[in-house]
Amino acid sequence: MGGGQKVCSTFDSSPEVGSIGKAIDIGQSVYDSPFVPVSQGTTSPHGRYVVFGNLFAEQGGKPYRLDRHPTMRAHPRTPMHESDIRRHLGEQTSRPVGLVDIRYVDSREDVASSLERTVSRGDEIVVFDALDTGHLETIGSVLWSAATERQGVLFCVGSSGLEHHALPAHWERTGEIDTDDECLKHRPPADPILVVSGSVAPTTASQVERAAAEGFETIRLDTPRLIDPAERDAERRAVVHDTVSVLESGTDVVLYTAKGPDDPAIERTRRRFEELGPPGVLGDRLGHQQGLIVREILRKVGLERACVAGGDTSGAVISALDITALEAIAVAAPGAPICRAVADRSFADGLEIAFKGGQTGGDDYFGVVKSGGVPLD
Repeated sequence: MGGGQKVCSTFDSSPEVGSIGKAIDIGQSVYDSPFVPVSQGTTSPHGRYVVFGNLFAEQGGKPYRLDRHPTMRAHPRTPMHESDIRRHLGEQTSRPVGLVDIRYVDSREDVASSLERTVSRGDEIVVFDALDTGHLETIGSVLWSAATERQGVLFCVGSSGLEHHALPAHWERTGEIDTDDECLKHRPPADPILVVSGSVAPTTASQVERAAAEGFETIRLDTPRLIDPAERDAERRAVVHDTVSVLESGTDVVLYTAKGPDDPAIERTRRRFEELGPPGVLGDRLGHQQGLIVREILRKVGLERACVAGGDTSGAVISALDITALEAIAVAAPGAPICRAVADRSFADGLEIAFKGGQTGGDDYFGVVKSGGVPLD
């Protein structure tokens, strides 16, 4: 009755990279949903709010409109210059986008009536405002009713607020799920683990620093060399050799490209990319090399667990390891669990691996992954 696309809570996308509008076009060509809900509010613990269609995100406990957010306005792949989700999506799809705004999300009746008015005007995509978990629960109830009342699939787009709170809250209230039934368990500690970070977010920078303080060996990747066709193979071999030596000694490793958005390595890498000229995209070129590094390390060292930080880096590693499916097995942070990989490559099949966005998790996230997740008892 329901189908969906999980998107980042900060709506990272552009017409050229990670286009959510293009994904909606593809989904609609398959499902022909009567409307496509877009629900981006995640509130606690992520601090994401949608008000009159504008997305706000917290950093350091302070909410910022997305086009003024310290990290997202300067994102290396998809800088967010527009906070209005309707306008942002309008650059990625020609489908009309409507809104159920903050004035109509306090009650189920108000949400349903506003939704009906919006769809009747011809809006095929509908953004939902949300400020708190109560709004999410109400939205989840209306969307589930819409899904169960039609013959086909209701195709939804949303962040973890939709899949982890809005719909489950409704299912719990109606008795369709038992939230006391734990699907995830704490895993035994792994020793050692590999972490690879391609994120420039301040949150990830703090996580790298915390890991170093807790005994992880931190190795900076020489990103200008990794994107240079004349130097990348030698640099990759050197990184793999050094990392394997550390891992075989029993020490955890963090491979990282930068510490925060102001790291001078970012500008040096950008300048080198411009000197080299096309073809390709900088993030794709660097991500591909990171994926190859992880693949070569795992071939040489039989690790039980790994972790990848950064959305683009995660995609590159998944591709390099030929991962076809992920099964969540332990809680490490909201939206970033420890998973078990199903992969075509034998050395990656069964690997426990956590993928996290740049702004996800607490300072101790890498240590939590190493220890087997958050204890649930």
